[in-house]
Amino acid sequence: MLELNHGFRVVDVHARLDPDSEEAVATRGREISPERLERELHQAGVVRAVVAPGRRPKGEGYLRANNAVARMSVDRPFVAFARIDGPRDPSSRASARLRNLTASRDESHADPEDVEQYAYDDRFHGFTLAPAVDGLPDEETITQLENVGLPVVVHAGDAFTPDDAVETLLGRDFPVVLAGFGGYPLNRDLMNRSIDLLDEYDDLYLDTSFVRFRGVMERALLEHPDRVMFGSGAPESHPNVGVMELLTLDVSEDVMRRAFSKNAARLVPELAPGEQ
Repeated sequence: MLELNHGFRVVDVHARLDPDSEEAVATRGREISPERLERELHQAGVVRAVVAPGRRPKGEGYLRANNAVARMSVDRPFVAFARIDGPRDPSSRASARLRNLTASRDESHADPEDVEQYAYDDRFHGFTLAPAVDGLPDEETITQLENVGLPVVVHAGDAFTPDDAVETLLGRDFPVVLAGFGGYPLNRDLMNRSIDLLDEYDDLYLDTSFVRFRGVMERALLEHPDRVMFGSGAPESHPNVGVMELLTLDVSEDVMRRAFSKNAARLVPELAPGEQ
């Protein structure tokens, strides 16, 4: 794929880097090595990217995967986020709420001490949650997320909706980035609901990964230009695709600069110019 020449500084808040990819072993989704990911980002003009591991087998936990991602990020334009899981069912069903009353962590789940260690380890600069597949951390662990205050990228969509995020995560003392406008896969109503929530929650942000609706993206950028950040969804989607989708929107260059880099650099200082 040809390199893009667009003149914008671009940082990416949503890319996946699997620990087994160093040996070219696929874990989940598209197989890609750190070198290939770096090359694809470069082709799209992306200068730095937030990376976190993909889904791991049930019961394995993310300690090993997180440490591997941090190691693979050294001397590359990657900013490692630690992925954490938990014992709670994130759905809003009454049966789930009953189960959560007695849910408790096992050895594979992230606990408050894990969150504290990640937060004060200078290799990690935020967290990633995928509640629909990993479960939701317990209240004690979420309270520790508040104590450290680092940004949390949350995978949301049909199985963990923006309103589920309202009940469990929003309004806390840490910034939340709803990946894919909270509407994965291609749920326009959920995406628009996430945009509505920007009026209510000052610490809520949206990333553009897998958002294919031009009208939805233009609405968010025009109504909340300081709260939308570029996310590619690499390697499932080539970064060129996401960059081109932003470039073809009917918004000003200033709004594009905010979405491509300024907003993310404000939230994650390691993405700012001059950081390495």
